[in-house]
Amino acid sequence: MNNNGDIAGSCRSDTDMTRVPRTHARHQARRDAVTVEIGYALASAAFVAAVAFGVVTGPALFLDLSSATVHALITVGGTLAAALFVLRVATVLFRFHREAAVPQPSHPGRTSPDS
Repeated sequence: MNNNGDIAGSCRSDTDMTRVPRTHARHQARRDAVTVEIGYALASAAFVAAVAFGVVTGPALFLDLSSATVHALITVGGTLAAALFVLRVATVLFRFHREAAVPQPSHPGRTSPDS
């Protein structure tokens, strides 16, 4: 044990620590952000699609409708749900891509490097 309380040869020792380059950490953070955004896009799109499908096909559960009308409601509901799912995923991911493309200031709250 040395004066810092570290055991010689342990991974807490300064001589044995491997530092991750900042660029690798930034790339990992970017990959993590993309993964989270994809998950959010899929989850929110599934929710929107389910609500739309339920709203369109809901009357088929509560009203006495002909089988042709029920079939039409299910078809329209499924088509609308699929379209909204794709639209929601595309909107979320395009917005994320656009926001990520804008360079962030190195000094938050400052408008120029000379400030």
